[in-house]
Amino acid sequence: MHMKAASVLVAGLAAVEVSALPKTPEWSKPKSWTNPTQQRFRTAELGPRPEFLITDMEESWLKDKLSSCTDTVSRPTRFSIGHRGGACLQFPEETRESVEAGTRMGAGILECDVAFTSDRQLVCRHDQCDLHTTTNIVATDLGAKCTKPFAPAGNGTAASAYCCTSDITLAEFKSLCGKMDGYNASATTPEDFLHGTPAWRTDLYATCGTVLAHKEFLELVDSHGRDFTTELKQPRVPMPFDGNYTQEIYAQQVIEEYQAAGIDPSRVWLQSFSFADIVYWLGADPAFGKQAVLLDQSGDLPGTFPAAVANLSFYREAGVQVVAPPLQYLVTLDENNQYIPSSYATKAKDLGFKILTWSLERSGPLAQAAAADDYYYSTITNGTHRDGDMYKLVDVLARQVGVQGIFSDWSATVTYYANCLNLF
Repeated sequence: MHMKAASVLVAGLAAVEVSALPKTPEWSKPKSWTNPTQQRFRTAELGPRPEFLITDMEESWLKDKLSSCTDTVSRPTRFSIGHRGGACLQFPEETRESVEAGTRMGAGILECDVAFTSDRQLVCRHDQCDLHTTTNIVATDLGAKCTKPFAPAGNGTAASAYCCTSDITLAEFKSLCGKMDGYNASATTPEDFLHGTPAWRTDLYATCGTVLAHKEFLELVDSHGRDFTTELKQPRVPMPFDGNYTQEIYAQQVIEEYQAAGIDPSRVWLQSFSFADIVYWLGADPAFGKQAVLLDQSGDLPGTFPAAVANLSFYREAGVQVVAPPLQYLVTLDENNQYIPSSYATKAKDLGFKILTWSLERSGPLAQAAAADDYYYSTITNGTHRDGDMYKLVDVLARQVGVQGIFSDWSATVTYYANCLNLF
């Protein structure tokens, strides 16, 4: 989620603390696509993290309630939405491995963010121009095709690169390995540039993530009987692309791939930050349009939040049914620094919107996140002290705000809560 400024180039940023990786990663050969077997998991594998978070909570009725569910056999729920596949806390985002892990952890809806290649094929990437930080492209021959190929650090200048899906064909894209999002600003070689995974993530499963075409994503998720959410990423190149590839053709192509796969629109939540895309889907194919999700980040800049709240009325009158702001838009603090619904949440509920939100498990340890005024906790910093506070946030979002789903980088966290509170 979280739209990036189009002008941002990976350069000049301080290197972050990184986890251990071999100095020169030996990237595995990309795996060839094999048709997924029909495997519809009836239960969810949640692992130790939910219980870790519960143990870290302050004593409360909520801690007691969640503790009472530790022996419950959990099952998939659409309240749990797999962000960038659902497991990108530990697996390379937008890859088959992330989707498979998110599915195992009970995400009832799985996400693919789509961008287009030079031959106009849709692929799963969170940003059209993030290949330099999410794949091994700079260390391959394809690095020469990047909009801005790798440039080493030196003379006070950080290492940089800028590589887009529109720089390469689908076949070339499929030759890449997905990796954990990150880069090494002090790199002097392309191989060193691949480092940079934050220490609170891991490279344990990042040997060679299987990158996905959108059509492959549909086949994979359908094989597990789960539902779909595709975000139409905003192009980083001028449109129309390559002469006549317009924004409308791009938006329509997503629908046509769902139709070709025989997927019922009731199982699909299309997304976009662009109101124009939502309007297009509402008009072009109301069956898909009625569940189209308007991602709202319009209140980020200082002084713009009241306007973001006011704009909800306009969106509702225009026919938008589902709105999805980031976590911090929906919560604030009371005089005792307790989480409560925000003015945005109250307005969205009053207008009858279905509300989704993003993205849980994207901020690292919460004490560090609060100290750094992390984006997703920026409105509740003074009330956030420990990892266990994550479930306090989820509870307010679910029971007081009334969200119908939460995007998470680690699906098990949301799946556990939903099963314990019977949210299916």
